[in-house]
Amino acid sequence: MRESSIILESSTMLTVEDHAALSKAVDLLERSSLTLRLTTLAGKQLEMVGRALPQRATQIINGAAELAIKTALRAALATTSHKIGTPAANGWHRTLTAASGAAGGAFGLAALSVELPVSTTLMLRSIAQIARAQGENLDNPETALHLLEVFALGGRKPGEEMLEGGYFALRMVLAKSVSDAARFIAAKSAGDQTAPVIVRLISLIAAQFGIVVGEKLAAQALPLIGALGGAAVNYAFTQHFQDIALGHFTVRRLERIYGPEAVREAYEQIRLSGKSVGR
Repeated sequence: MRESSIILESSTMLTVEDHAALSKAVDLLERSSLTLRLTTLAGKQLEMVGRALPQRATQIINGAAELAIKTALRAALATTSHKIGTPAANGWHRTLTAASGAAGGAFGLAALSVELPVSTTLMLRSIAQIARAQGENLDNPETALHLLEVFALGGRKPGEEMLEGGYFALRMVLAKSVSDAARFIAAKSAGDQTAPVIVRLISLIAAQFGIVVGEKLAAQALPLIGALGGAAVNYAFTQHFQDIALGHFTVRRLERIYGPEAVREAYEQIRLSGKSVGR
């Protein structure tokens, strides 16, 4: 085996650098979660999050998640139409969303419908920066939908796999809706959010996104440090989706080089072996 490449069992050849990048992507997509980040902040209190929220919270969270995704879709389409200049660094986006989280922490559930669209749109800007760094074309309207996918891919129930098969399984669930929505947007040159194909995609993404929003809100409801706790939770919330974006767009970059099937096979070998970055 040459030093410059790694030969997998499938005879697929990845460079050492690309294999390491894919290994890191597996960690980010399969072995990280917002729950782990929040546990660092809240400790064992996080086990009580289900009891920390009022009964009607789920309905409010779902509504806020859907509104946030609709807002993010408009921002994503504007991004691909007018091209962001040079976006701020990821740390700056985390700082801004931490500030919006301070308001959420101070006012709780009542502020969610206002705070969440703001923080979600701020995160979208960071996700777009990550996507572009991995070679995505922000002039392509379909890219807007792949940016939004990140909000669904980051939605995982505490202690459970997203779906059997993990990352690729959820991508497969989203694939047809993303494809249909992309064709509609290309034909109409606009994102009519009342169109059935757009409504279906927004609902799919919002359902997954709402899982993580619920965790965030529950953590903010715990007696951390008031508004400062809300800022810290939103910082972790943003960092979680930045990591998911890096993993997702790394996989997509490698698929453009080696082909989807080869990358998926290599990904699964890494995932099942348990050997990846830092392990």
